[in-house]
Amino acid sequence: MGLFDIFKSSTPAEKAQKLKKKVTEKYGEAQARQKAIDELVQTRSPDVLPVLMQRFTMVVDPQTTDADEKAMVFDAITAQGEQAVPKVVEFLKKNDAASSWAVKILADILEEPLVIAIALDELRRLGAEYTRDPEKKEVLLHFLEGKQHEGLAEATIALLKDMSDDVKMAALRTLGSLKDAKGREPILELLTHDETARRVQTRCVEVLAETGFPVEGFREKVEKRLAEPYFLDKSGVVKKRG
Repeated sequence: MGLFDIFKSSTPAEKAQKLKKKVTEKYGEAQARQKAIDELVQTRSPDVLPVLMQRFTMVVDPQTTDADEKAMVFDAITAQGEQAVPKVVEFLKKNDAASSWAVKILADILEEPLVIAIALDELRRLGAEYTRDPEKKEVLLHFLEGKQHEGLAEATIALLKDMSDDVKMAALRTLGSLKDAKGREPILELLTHDETARRVQTRCVEVLAETGFPVEGFREKVEKRLAEPYFLDKSGVVKKRG
């Protein structure tokens, strides 16, 4: 008698809770873990997705097994199509870990503008407030890099004040890809702030050179922070030699 037979009178959500320990057993036998995953996959119900997605939050050895199991879960969730979206969005909001998998799943199911809107909403919700693990902000900013959407510049600019330098760096990359003039002054303020880390200052300079934003109002302070191969031309634009 299989696990599914034991729980066949249960709802999909109840089955998921009963199998959660097996699905997330990092040091257990791979065969038992994979059997539990398959039992949930076979329900084809979105109600089991919160537990299935927990598999993305852990890493098991060997790496090939880890990759295979995560691919199995990914394929099962995306196969559910749009009915899976609410549970995936809920997972994205409630979990800091595995946010990249949530975004990847949404990108496979939905049209890009819808995924951008979801990612942007979550980025706004997170804001620049302290988070123990800033990875989710970095994931969302990386996904939004190179994309255009109303309100994206404002949400990204807000993260230039984040406590994490890694988040600031990610926000700068996204602003650089946007080339929105609203980002000019906040970037210059970050560059010239006395407490800004050197690596963040360096990225500010790179973005100014990439965007061609003039340094009007900040020229003297910017010049003090420039190092080769960067310089200011006569028009007050950061350039790179060579």
